[in-house]
Amino acid sequence: MSNELALRLVDQLDWHWSHQLRPRLDGLTDDEYFWTPVPGAWTVHPGGGVDFSYPPPQPEPFTTIAWRLAHVIVGVLAMRAHWHFGGPAADYESWRYATDAATALRQLDDAYRRWNDGVRGLDDADLARPIGAAEGPWAEHPMTDLILHINREVIHHGAEIALLRDLYVHTHEKES
Repeated sequence: MSNELALRLVDQLDWHWSHQLRPRLDGLTDDEYFWTPVPGAWTVHPGGGVDFSYPPPQPEPFTTIAWRLAHVIVGVLAMRAHWHFGGPAADYESWRYATDAATALRQLDDAYRRWNDGVRGLDDADLARPIGAAEGPWAEHPMTDLILHINREVIHHGAEIALLRDLYVHTHEKES
């Protein structure tokens, strides 16, 4: 069976990952990772806890780079790699959240690799099959729809993280 469509879907996110997002995360410091740009921002705490509630309060809290990376790592990539490709168990309650930037980037790279490898292994029949109960409201949608959603999520949250890095650089004096 053909997997040309799966490869095209992977290539869309992989190009963004390789040429835009991942290079923008190189050199992320712990200070940036934990930087709280506004009072009350949700974050990952140095002890490994994470701010979270469902449904979230309104208006939704602003979130730090640490929180946004945790969301992409756990909720966008790792949980989906687990549900659909047999990756390690992942959920918001039991995840060992990174307490430093280097660990978060390793977790991100690992979760991305697992998701990407899983999608690369799909064929046309897999892409057309309904996603299933693990995805709640997405259950009846074909896998193609979930892949496109994941692509949008990684691109969207990656852009937010890049913007926060820009704000950090432009609001903190460089040490000489």
